[in-house]
Amino acid sequence: MPQKTKDTPMMQQYLKIKQDYPDAFLFYRIGDFYEMFYDDAIKGSQILELTLTARNKNAADPIPMCGVPHHAADSYIEILVDKGYKVAICEQLEDPQTAKGMVKRGIIKLVTPGTSLDDKPNQSTENNYLGAIFPQAQTWGFAYTDLSTGEFWATNFSDFKSVENELLNLRSKEVVVPAKLPKKQVKRLQKLGLMVSPETPQQDYAEVSFVTQKLTAASQIQAVRNLIAYLMETQKRSLAHLQVAQAYSVHQYLQMDHNVQSNLELFSSLRTGKRSGTLTWLLDQTKTAMGSRLLKQWIQRPLLQVKKLKYRQDLVQLLLDNFFQRGSLQDYLTQVYDLERLAGRVAFGNVNARDLIQLATSLAQVPKIKATLLDLQAPVVDDLLTHLPDCQDLTTAITTTLVDDPPISVTDGNLIKTGFNQQLDQYRDAMKNGKQWLAQMQASEQQATGIKNLKIGFNRVFGYYIEVTNANKKQVPAERYQRKQTLTNAERYITPELKAIEQKILEAEEKSKVLEHQLFNHLREQIKARITDIQTVASTLAALDVLQSFCAVSEQYHYVRPQFTQQEKIAVINGRHPVVEKVLGKQKYIPNSITMDAKTSILLITGPNMSGKSTYMRQLALIVIMAQIGCFVPAEQAQLPIFDHIFTRIGAADDLIAGNSTFMVEMMEANDALQHATPHSLIIFDELGRGTATYDGMALAQAIVEYLSQKVPAKTLFSTHYHELTGLAAQWPNIKNVHVDATEEKGQLVFLHKVLPGPADKSYGIHVAQLAGLPTSLLKNAQQILTTLEQKPIHLQTKSSTPATAKSISEQTKPSQPVEKEEQLSLFGEPPTSKNRSLLQQLKDANLMKMTPLDAMNLLFKLQNELQD
Repeated sequence: MPQKTKDTPMMQQYLKIKQDYPDAFLFYRIGDFYEMFYDDAIKGSQILELTLTARNKNAADPIPMCGVPHHAADSYIEILVDKGYKVAICEQLEDPQTAKGMVKRGIIKLVTPGTSLDDKPNQSTENNYLGAIFPQAQTWGFAYTDLSTGEFWATNFSDFKSVENELLNLRSKEVVVPAKLPKKQVKRLQKLGLMVSPETPQQDYAEVSFVTQKLTAASQIQAVRNLIAYLMETQKRSLAHLQVAQAYSVHQYLQMDHNVQSNLELFSSLRTGKRSGTLTWLLDQTKTAMGSRLLKQWIQRPLLQVKKLKYRQDLVQLLLDNFFQRGSLQDYLTQVYDLERLAGRVAFGNVNARDLIQLATSLAQVPKIKATLLDLQAPVVDDLLTHLPDCQDLTTAITTTLVDDPPISVTDGNLIKTGFNQQLDQYRDAMKNGKQWLAQMQASEQQATGIKNLKIGFNRVFGYYIEVTNANKKQVPAERYQRKQTLTNAERYITPELKAIEQKILEAEEKSKVLEHQLFNHLREQIKARITDIQTVASTLAALDVLQSFCAVSEQYHYVRPQFTQQEKIAVINGRHPVVEKVLGKQKYIPNSITMDAKTSILLITGPNMSGKSTYMRQLALIVIMAQIGCFVPAEQAQLPIFDHIFTRIGAADDLIAGNSTFMVEMMEANDALQHATPHSLIIFDELGRGTATYDGMALAQAIVEYLSQKVPAKTLFSTHYHELTGLAAQWPNIKNVHVDATEEKGQLVFLHKVLPGPADKSYGIHVAQLAGLPTSLLKNAQQILTTLEQKPIHLQTKSSTPATAKSISEQTKPSQPVEKEEQLSLFGEPPTSKNRSLLQQLKDANLMKMTPLDAMNLLFKLQNELQD
């Protein structure tokens, strides 16, 4: 009975290995290919668009099979990992030609979304964070690392929602969790788009004690241990580049949850989802990949410590004041490669000679940068200088060992400079002489045999040979020539002399390659011992890169240094939205001031749609963030307090996956601000209440404004179309009305984009609809309906009023608006006529704030005459 395919030794080996990695695609090395079998092959062929075949097609139980060339495997692995899968790489652990029996194979690496080290150009400036959580008592230990850079952080959270928010802020793709984490929480993590990986069995890893030595919280230490254990199990190699885990608290920084970061478009555009049009896009004029990554980290975590902020500002100012030195620093930074990830590759052992040349080029810039900093002659650069250790011995070691343009492969030779190693030079001399011997022998044999086209060649299978065409075979001396290979048009031979030369050449070639690889590994280990110094240089140059980027942007767009005050007041004079200004150009952008004294906590912002209310509010939030990362800000002057938290509700986003409507999300975000804001927080509410019925929405909006006014004295920008709310400014001294101006010219709405004191006179909603191109008949009908509705004003319920005595909001806020019927009777002494209403409408439409005194007197004189008539 024939043996079944799955019973063959190779398939038994495959199934045994696959049993340990049931949730991963198993890339099983056979010769020059990585093969997949069974379900892996079926699913993999669909995802990777590979041809699905079968092993032993004619057998009773053919096994589905597909494969990829080993030299092109990385691109296929990348596709699978990007789609959220794991890939286990099973390699041949011994030479198939010398192995006795079945070739030994084993997993050399498990690639997952959180451990992928792919260095595509468009991802070089992005971190890839792997997180881990560990619940203990009433806290959640949390740790995360970027395997490619080695940075490591740990903290505690009081609730699971905060853990979810941090994972979203970090844009993590994978999180390691305890095996017994409740399914409900696992599903919540999966809904966030995360791969949830259970912790691996704990082992005594030396790296753990190194990484956790500065941590004191037990939950943090355990989260780090689980993360290290997972990395060791998946990577199966040294993690010497992992840095000491740093404990942090989100309360040490200006807090912004992922919704705030999204609403303010810090990293991706709400409209396109791309980087263009974001704060990061504006501020990123960094010269290095590590500087670009650090910039994103600074934006994500603005500082609260004024001393640190002033230090950054001093450095930015110093660079602004020293144009030539700044230009030199920028030139040197341009030649610095990604030192963080180069250090990671050195530790992993997958660094190649070209990487080391990049490392040497980068380290060679350090003395130049230090000299330029010293030339500034400012004490503020002393800290930078002390964190730039001397690594010139590494630069010298690399440049004296490796050729200037080495090949990518580290096993095929031609890496090491001639003159570096005497033994290697002897091997190379043998190879060089061997080629000369072959050339001399070919000429000698041509003369001895009389065969002019006789030639000596080489291939990897048969080695060196003498090739003679069939037409000249009769001239071959049979006593010396031994037939080696027959071709269609020629015969190949070997002679004792050629055999001896072949042995010398091949021995020299093989030994030289082995020796070169050994010399390269020795150099790599020498560099590996200095990884900490390299990482220190990397972090210092990254910070310097971000600061020069702040300087370049500040100079280009004429930003000013903000001043921090301990008083709760804001004074931004002629501020600009930095991103909108860059898109429109400074000449087209209309600046606006934002002033709130210590007694003002709420700005009620009214004005038509598209007039710039949202831009005005976002402008302040971005200026605050820029100030608290150490950058200068877009304004003529800026005086700001230190904010501890930013809350926003902007736009009409929903969360349908969680079953929450737009209005529910709106209320949840509002509640988050009301529950957690402090007197040092900044709140931005855009059109709260619009997601429900008019009366419900206005009631909630008024109640929220009053609650903020009385119980949450945070600085709040509250834009609304409920003009009735503007009356609250008369009741609460900490509420101030402002509006975004607009005017009508020949029946057309013109946005002035200028913020002025006081409430807006009307909403201009129908005018905006006209700009959108709605049908004329529809707009006329809407105007008639609006006129009818305006005769029935909504009443604002205040603390001093009762339902029977409540004043109309029009009476409280805008005397020029229509009043109640009883008041009309007392005003005219008789039932109002159509002419009376026309006169009232003229009075209502008059914008006295824009009139000259003479124009106002003329209007009043005209109306008085018509009333007397």
